[in-house]
Amino acid sequence: MAHWLRFSTAGKEYFGTLDGDRVTAWQGDMFAEPRPTSLSFALAEVRVLMPCRPGKMIGLWNNFHERAAKEGLQRPSHPLYFLKAGNCFAAQGDTIRRPPGYDGAVVFEAELGIVIGKQVSGIDVATAPEAIFGYTCVNDVTARDLMRLDPAFVHWTRAKSFDSFGPFGPLIATDLEPAGLRVRAIVAGHELQNYPVSDMFFSPAEIVSNISHDMTLEPGDVIACGTSVGAGALADGDTVEVDIEGVGRLVNRFM
Repeated sequence: MAHWLRFSTAGKEYFGTLDGDRVTAWQGDMFAEPRPTSLSFALAEVRVLMPCRPGKMIGLWNNFHERAAKEGLQRPSHPLYFLKAGNCFAAQGDTIRRPPGYDGAVVFEAELGIVIGKQVSGIDVATAPEAIFGYTCVNDVTARDLMRLDPAFVHWTRAKSFDSFGPFGPLIATDLEPAGLRVRAIVAGHELQNYPVSDMFFSPAEIVSNISHDMTLEPGDVIACGTSVGAGALADGDTVEVDIEGVGRLVNRFM
């Protein structure tokens, strides 16, 4: 297993791998035969950035048995998803900001994120794992009270794409089996979500295969796998952590 990240120090940006409290810089393309360098830094001395630059972030809805049972939903025949705009992406430690003029609920959703490693279109489930570079932590933040302002149209994109509403990272974990992972959300020191990835309707390989038949997936794209029970509203000043053992721990504050 390796943990990849992007970081900056002394005015320069790098990508590399984390080993304990040391970061090794690599060169080339993270997704296409990168090469290690001799540069090494203490993690405490660098600024951690978003681990990749997605062209798009795709978010799933209704992808967990437990949540579907609680809300009276049926298993969909195809992954149900929306897009989060590129302006919403945020890194480890960035502030999640309340939208100006909006005083409604801002909801956290702790999720496993799939990071695509190569361009693919129309691939089958058996081939899909080859397109997955690794996995990361995602907080799919939502201005929930904006979603159903118009009874004829659900405002998915508007409610989920405000600046800072797409934190992900800080690492991308490679060479691990996602089925055994658990996703936790800790808000203001209290664990509010703790659910198994194995409860998903669609596995990561099935998600990637299905969506690749709808649109071309590119290196660096992130697919958030949806969330289970326990997601809820943040209070101003709350610190929210998305913790997935073996993948990483994403920490942001809501203001």
